[in-house]
Amino acid sequence: MRRSAALASVTMTGVLALTACGGGGAAPAGGGPGGSSAAPATGGTVHVLANADFSHLDPARGWDGGVNNFYRLIYRGLTTFGAGPGEESTKVVPDLATDTGTPSDDAKTWTFTLKDDLFFEDGTPITSEAVKFGASRAFDPEAGIGSPYGKLLLDAPKGYQGPYEDGDLDTIETPDAKTVVFHLKKSFPDFPSALTQPNFVPFPKGTGAAAAFDTKPIASGPYKLESYQRNASLKLVRNAYWKAETDTVRKARPDAFEWTFGLDAATIDERMLAGQGADADAIMGTPAIQAATVARAQAPQIKSRTLSGLGGCTTYMSLNMTKKNLDDVKVRQAINHAVDKDTVVAALGGSQLALKGTSIQPPTIVGRVDYDLYPHDVETAKKLLAEAGLAGGFELTLDTRPVPKMQAAAVAIQEALKQVNITVKINNIDTSTFYEVIGTPAQQHDAAITGWCPDWASGATFLPPLFDGRNITAKGNANLAQIDDKKINDRIDEIAVMPDVQAANAAYGELDKQIMEQAPMVPLAYEKVVTVTGSNIAGAYLSNAFSGGIDFVSVGLAKPTK
Repeated sequence: MRRSAALASVTMTGVLALTACGGGGAAPAGGGPGGSSAAPATGGTVHVLANADFSHLDPARGWDGGVNNFYRLIYRGLTTFGAGPGEESTKVVPDLATDTGTPSDDAKTWTFTLKDDLFFEDGTPITSEAVKFGASRAFDPEAGIGSPYGKLLLDAPKGYQGPYEDGDLDTIETPDAKTVVFHLKKSFPDFPSALTQPNFVPFPKGTGAAAAFDTKPIASGPYKLESYQRNASLKLVRNAYWKAETDTVRKARPDAFEWTFGLDAATIDERMLAGQGADADAIMGTPAIQAATVARAQAPQIKSRTLSGLGGCTTYMSLNMTKKNLDDVKVRQAINHAVDKDTVVAALGGSQLALKGTSIQPPTIVGRVDYDLYPHDVETAKKLLAEAGLAGGFELTLDTRPVPKMQAAAVAIQEALKQVNITVKINNIDTSTFYEVIGTPAQQHDAAITGWCPDWASGATFLPPLFDGRNITAKGNANLAQIDDKKINDRIDEIAVMPDVQAANAAYGELDKQIMEQAPMVPLAYEKVVTVTGSNIAGAYLSNAFSGGIDFVSVGLAKPTK
């Protein structure tokens, strides 16, 4: 349940693309309009040019699309996402486990068996005890600040503070070295998807205290950390104890990966377009070139090494239902009709860079229903406002950030609502504190331009955090509408325990439409991703699992240099 990676980070304010891809995926890079499917050769070093460092190397602490993608190079879990463009990247597949688990007790208990020949980077075997220890770190008050799924799903004694403070978590059983049994708080048929999250990574028992993994992680994947200078550089080299025959996901073709951090976004664009020297072996650390670079990326020699597709997130305007006037559904529906999403798309860079939003969930979500309850219609908006006794209009405050495209989107909304006599006051909040402010109900204004990305391609990680009234909190609140509707809450509970995950996803698609009948938000756009790869890069494709960025586990070099 993470905020839009494109919106939450100043390093990704240009989530763009050249053309829409229906499934959000793209073909591999390298030759031809769709790219070459040629696999990379073995060897060489892939360089990654990045604006900013990773949030945390410790997977219990970090939690966003960019760092989750990086984690797959050095860490393995019981399950993970598949490797491949589009929908392939959202499939949940076994990783350290032999399969995606066996449920019992109405999916409140899950049993997994580990594969043979699994080792950490120092040769220590990866056992069920290591899985248990790694998962229990999610409860540590200092370490467990990343993905919430461990704490949300795993049964634990009240007040349990993780393994460093309180020892073993008895609700995770380890009957033998290869078997691990999880006991959950409640039925959760989609638990294998939750296990793809980074806070379920195993570690040798007793390791990682005092943020040790942020500087010296213990690898279970094909690469390990060789050197790291915070905010400057990071290098991964091969982990000799990783065995390819145990791993059906990671290709591990390069000998090494090297990140360079702290580069200006414009500098990254220029270096990728030029593709000189080592930059021919480079990819971008964020999935987006800047809007000003898009036209140049259409040149034939560049287009052949450009990937584009949907980023898998929704950019939207929240409507605070506790505020005067916005507490009337007719007013919220009027605002939805009045906002001209074509002008918002234009503000975000045009149809090449964004797709008009209609539903809450983006097109990359499994089970998503395509509908449009509120087509642009100024007269209908005026009629609804008149019915609400507000034909003369009113004033609302719109929170946003001093980022050019967000400013442009705010102005587009301001101009659209002016036509129905709603005066919009744009309130700029510093980017570094924006989500903290709008996530504190006491500091919320009437509306905010924000965004949301799923943790996996299911409504389970989109609708509950944004619209379950029981999730409203005094700080870190994601339910910006502050909607607390018993019918919605009950339906969320019903869907959550459906034994058929596919049926549950379809039900979330219908719930999306049911929620939008109350108009707690205005879906604005589904932004797209464009990235340029080096001319010697092979096997690159965009992954729906990581906010549309290049999946690191399959990328490599066409012709490695010695």
